[in-house]
This record gives sequence, structure tokens and C-alpha cells, in this order.
Amino acid sequence: MTDAELAELVKSTLIKVAPDLEGEVFAADKVFREQFEVDSMDLLNFFIALHQATGIDIPERDYGKLETLSGCVAYLKAKGYEQ
Repeated sequence: MTDAELAELVKSTLIKVAPDLEGEVFAADKVFREQFEVDSMDLLNFFIALHQATGIDIPERDYGKLETLSGCVAYLKAKGYEQ
């Protein structure tokens, strides 16, 4: 997958968890919590949904790597996601 395709996957997964984000502009390097009104439970649900969408195990110690759109894309690429 290209970076753009991975970014779309991440965005759509986050929007499934927080539907009010539909139509929002996602800044690549801005932390989701600062960019949007998402709480820790939304983020936890996002990590779970991202695991379900990709099949990639995401241990709690890696959550900090998934705080931004670019971080998520880099993480998925590093894990070899190629759907």
C-alpha cells in the first residue's frame, strides 16, 4: 500500500470510532488528542479497530507511536502491512 492509502485506512478507522470527525482535515504530524476532541477511550477503541482492520497486533507499549497520522502510517509500514 502507498502512504496515501495507509493514511486513508487510518482516517477511516478513526472516523468509525469517532464519527464526528468525518469531514475534518487531518494534519499529518499533529497529535490526535490536540487536533480533535478525542479522549483516551476513543483512542483505545481506535487502536483496537486498527488491529481489527489490519490484523496487526498493537501492544500497549506502542500506543505512543500511533498518536499522529504520520506515526500510524510509519508504524503500519514498519509492521509490513500490505493489504
